Amino acid sequence: MRFGEVTLVPVNGHAPEDVVVDAEGRVYTGVDDGRILRISPDGRRIDLLGDTGGRPLGLELYGDDELLICDAHAGLLAMPLAGGPVRTLATSAAGLDLVFCNNAAVAEDGTIYFTDSSRRFGIDRWRDDLIEQTAGGRLLRRTPDGEITLVADGMQFANGVALPPDESYVAVAETGGCRIARVWLTGPRAGERDLLIDELPGLPDNIATGSDGLIWVALASPMVPALAVARRLPAPLRAAIRALPTALQPNPHPRVGTMALAADGQIVHHFDGEIPGFRVLVGVREHHGRVWFGSLESRAIAYLDL
Repeated sequence: MRFGEVTLVPVNGHAPEDVVVDAEGRVYTGVDDGRILRISPDGRRIDLLGDTGGRPLGLELYGDDELLICDAHAGLLAMPLAGGPVRTLATSAAGLDLVFCNNAAVAEDGTIYFTDSSRRFGIDRWRDDLIEQTAGGRLLRRTPDGEITLVADGMQFANGVALPPDESYVAVAETGGCRIARVWLTGPRAGERDLLIDELPGLPDNIATGSDGLIWVALASPMVPALAVARRLPAPLRAAIRALPTALQPNPHPRVGTMALAADGQIVHHFDGEIPGFRVLVGVREHHGRVWFGSLESRAIAYLDL
């Protein structure tokens, strides 16, 4: 169905990529100059919590007093919720430096599942990975004692991460494959990988489990025909397209979407359409009936009341 009334909340920065909401209804986001901001529930107050010195992407509440930050340049970080300097949790994993630390989910015991989207291309060249379909994305796990291990490899632009309420599996958005992968953590299928949902109607980005227990998926754009064509071209032509100015490369469509999935992958909610003044919806977080959105291009976050 089409989006209903979506309210924009301006922030004093560009591209607030992800959003997370605390128990008091305050919204945290990170903008492309490295700042981490906290917005009051009514949107009238914005506090500066700190600066990662990089490009913050996925955010999660971490323990009682910290914010977990996936920074595309600086790696996996944590920052006090009250504001202050960051501490580094990881800059490499499984023998490789993190190239594109993107999104995370935190288990009840403090274990962190997080993605490194590409082995070859960092955030400034995300289009290149989608064109080349490198399948170099990784899902990683950091235990509370600091040990980091590889959970899944060979993913098509590994992006958003979420755990269902029973933590029986971890879900990972594969942006390049228009699907949500599932890696089982418990039960007889532990360690196996399958699909939670395939053939999504758009490019999935961040995903997050809401207070409603559903896994919410940000759909940044429908598959752009120019991208679909470019991916089928011979390597020299793909390279030529990647060398073009950004404005001439395949770019996201103005139409965006979000959907909510039950733990078995069934679609419970699906909204799409154009939101005036808001493009490239890449972050989503449901909190007690209000769904918050982050953007890769706007100077605002937004929300929809269910």
